[in-house]
Amino acid sequence: MSQTTQDVIKQYDRYVMNTYVRSPLVITKGKGSRVWDIDGREYLDLFPGWGVSGLGHNHPWVTTAIRGQAGRMFHVPNNYYHPLQAKAAKQLVDVSFDGKVFFTNSGAEAVDTAVKLSRRWGNGRYEIIVMEQSFHGRTMAALSATGQSKYQQGFEPLLPGFVRVPFNDLRAIEAALTPKTCAVLVEPIQGEGGVRVAEASFLSGLRQLCDTRKLLLIADEVQTGMGRTGKWFGYQHYNIEPDVMLLAKTLGGGFPIGAVIAKRAVADVLTPGTHATTYGGSPLGCACILAVFEAVEKQRLLERVNTFSAYIVQRLLELKQRLPIIREIRGRGFMIGIELTIDGRPIVEACRAKQLLINCTQERVLRLLPAMTITRAQLDRALTILEAVLAESSASVPPGSTPPSGHPHASLCEAKRWGWTKRWYLSGWEGGMSPASGRDCGCHPLSCFRKKAGGWGST
Repeated sequence: MSQTTQDVIKQYDRYVMNTYVRSPLVITKGKGSRVWDIDGREYLDLFPGWGVSGLGHNHPWVTTAIRGQAGRMFHVPNNYYHPLQAKAAKQLVDVSFDGKVFFTNSGAEAVDTAVKLSRRWGNGRYEIIVMEQSFHGRTMAALSATGQSKYQQGFEPLLPGFVRVPFNDLRAIEAALTPKTCAVLVEPIQGEGGVRVAEASFLSGLRQLCDTRKLLLIADEVQTGMGRTGKWFGYQHYNIEPDVMLLAKTLGGGFPIGAVIAKRAVADVLTPGTHATTYGGSPLGCACILAVFEAVEKQRLLERVNTFSAYIVQRLLELKQRLPIIREIRGRGFMIGIELTIDGRPIVEACRAKQLLINCTQERVLRLLPAMTITRAQLDRALTILEAVLAESSASVPPGSTPPSGHPHASLCEAKRWGWTKRWYLSGWEGGMSPASGRDCGCHPLSCFRKKAGGWGST
């Protein structure tokens, strides 16, 4: 007897740790930008593997590389050599900056490696400046470096030595520096933080600051790297080079592998016995890296990302003009965020019901990470579904209920078709009473806002 969706979910409930918020979707097959569920229904996937499947699901060149290498050798321990690791490392250096590579199994492990590398290089200096709203992973060092307290609750005490400052605020970084500071860790685009793009002046100033103060600049490119932004790496949009770069996700085309690239003088502080990993840089993983490079180059996928990205943004900006629930469109290349004035999670579920898979982060930012191989027809179909869902959701918001953009609660107030709901963030509503209470919130400089039958309005 074949399994059903509920059969699989029940097995998960009994045997798999409940550490993820899962949608009731059992995926059994994928190809390109399409996946199929256990009942044979086809979905368009605009968020393939949280960015892991940057070439799409089961890219044929990656699949061929795995099959070919699996017939020769799965694993070679790192006390020996194998040619594919050397080739993959050279390929990474050739398209980035002169340095050396350490291969890992994941992005979080790459972050941990960078923390050890920075402290070793710091020679007594150990503090690392990190950004608010950043996300670097779930291992203890990566979690400690993450700039979102919600992920850290219950896991204290965190690893010491991480100093958190606002993103895109160079002065805040300067003020946070101490004689113990050894590095600054930054994402060119904060993915989990809401698809927030680093300003050019911020990253160029940060490079100068690190040079002046003899600090390492570490670029976390786990999500932005390997073509996602229309260049090989996100930092290349800013005419700078980091000292250390972290990669994973698209790097293996779906196969789990990560990497740390460090400039030679930095890389050389790690000597035999100071760091290691059992599975990092395996023949299988490195064969996948080389297949990804070949696909991106020969299929001209960077050009494809830039062309299609402009088309996507144009359509979304036109949609923004029609729908007041869209606050902002931002991102770069195939890393696109749509910030809403309402909760985005029901939008994700409504899209899934129409067989389109997307993501929502920070509760109000829809996130699109299409595969670089997506076709124009697939993009058109996906955008048509998304536009219809957003239009329906916008129509369900009562007139006048979208809070004014200048209101401090604009990103907090929420209207649903069945009425207002009370939402609490951290210790409660900033500046006063909950809007759902029907009383003055006491936060607007010119007028107070009251809950009315038709929504928010000034009195």
